[in-house]
Amino acid sequence: MTTNTTGTDGAAAVAGRSRLDFGKTAGKAFRALIGFDAAAREGLDPALVELIQIRASHLNHCAYCLHMHTGDARKAGESEERLHMVAVWREARHFFTEKEQAALALTEAVTLVADGGVPDDVYAEAAARFDEQELAQVLALICTINTWNRVALATGKVAGTDERR
Repeated sequence: MTTNTTGTDGAAAVAGRSRLDFGKTAGKAFRALIGFDAAAREGLDPALVELIQIRASHLNHCAYCLHMHTGDARKAGESEERLHMVAVWREARHFFTEKEQAALALTEAVTLVADGGVPDDVYAEAAARFDEQELAQVLALICTINTWNRVALATGKVAGTDERR
């Protein structure tokens, strides 16, 4: 008898593998998403990229991506202290620059767009902190991480298994 100790109901999580190999099965779409992701990152501070990806992954409850991006952030030199504060950044604003705060607020609004759109004040604050090119890149990045989160969740990716390597 197999006992599920992961706290999930999915057989894939118990077996330690995903439901579908999206990259293999939908290779053209997967490669396009990789290209979109790479293009979205261009010109952005790598620390900001990871903060955006971490926050969206929190909101989407994507443990696979959250594990991956917190690990990437650590490797890039991000502090444990700031990583622990991302989920509660509004209560811990002093850990983040005004630019990072604007990006985190925009990440939340775009990720949770069905809950009320992207409020004008959130967009205006981001537009005040980023030039047009950077803002477009941030929006693209928010779109890519939300897509990655949905792919990971739909295919049953297991946190702690980084398939990029």
